[in-house]
Amino acid sequence: MAPLRLAVATAGFCLLLSAAQAEPTQYPLNVGNCGHTLTFPAAPRNVVTIGQSVTEILYALGVGDHMAGTSLWFNDVLPAFKTQNDQVPRLDNNAPSFESVINKRPGLVATQFEWMIGPQGVVGTREQFHKLGVPTYIMPSDCEGKNNQVGADGTRTAPFTTDTLYKGITQLAQIFDRQDRGAELVADLRRREATAITRARALGLTDASAVFWFSSADLDLDPYVAGRKGIPAYMMGTLGLRNVVQSDEEWPTVGWETIARANPSVIVIARMDRRRFPADDYERKLAFLRTDPVTKEMAAVKGNRIVILDAHAMQATIRLVSGLETLTEAMARLRQ
Repeated sequence: MAPLRLAVATAGFCLLLSAAQAEPTQYPLNVGNCGHTLTFPAAPRNVVTIGQSVTEILYALGVGDHMAGTSLWFNDVLPAFKTQNDQVPRLDNNAPSFESVINKRPGLVATQFEWMIGPQGVVGTREQFHKLGVPTYIMPSDCEGKNNQVGADGTRTAPFTTDTLYKGITQLAQIFDRQDRGAELVADLRRREATAITRARALGLTDASAVFWFSSADLDLDPYVAGRKGIPAYMMGTLGLRNVVQSDEEWPTVGWETIARANPSVIVIARMDRRRFPADDYERKLAFLRTDPVTKEMAAVKGNRIVILDAHAMQATIRLVSGLETLTEAMARLRQ
């Protein structure tokens, strides 16, 4: 089986207006978010995003004209949003400085990850921003059912579900008075998610398994792979794949010898445009798998059962459903 690349369908974001129009947001609006209550007297005029998930969600909601800056990118922006994105300053490809964010005088700072803005925030703490009158919004997927104080990327205390992703989309739509767009986007994603799950389950695969390899600090070191309760674990579980990794950490490091003994049916590797680590380059991942003395003997490598997904599709984003669809295509080929 040839490696499968993620083909992102942008048509899903060109949504028709729904017949039933949502009520407009009533300001001041109070929103509960990850242990904080945020109050918005009106829709924020300037928003800075830290993390591609919130960036692309806001573009999908049609509020690109409210964007004052973006940061923390894993992949290039979706083609459907390129025109909007070209008009917005990129503060940093990774973590921006606190000063660069504040200098944009944001009415909201929205982040994909609590470790960017949280108790030990890389950019700053929520308290630092709130003292300056700047509300901060963390995607619920990264704080609900998760302890970000344990493990390098946090540890799941409850399995991830897409409900937290849809909650984030709905709340952001409410904050910006885009409830119609938010409802249409969630409905479209739910429909595609259900279709992918139904198709995968109909395949009737028995004991098919997988491992998700995000990256590695160095190719000579143990890889960062998906734990059993995070986003890729949800993808595997709902499609009927068994995750060979049993850690509750979001992205634990696991040795290749251990992974090889587990003998996954499929290896899913992340493709990203970020180059923080050598293994961010999926071509280097492929070369490693095919030449390393341990990995080259794995059945998934010998059979070329390697699936390539955008890194962003392995996270709580609007690309997650495209990842489900691509993984379902790969599972269909397991029967051939």
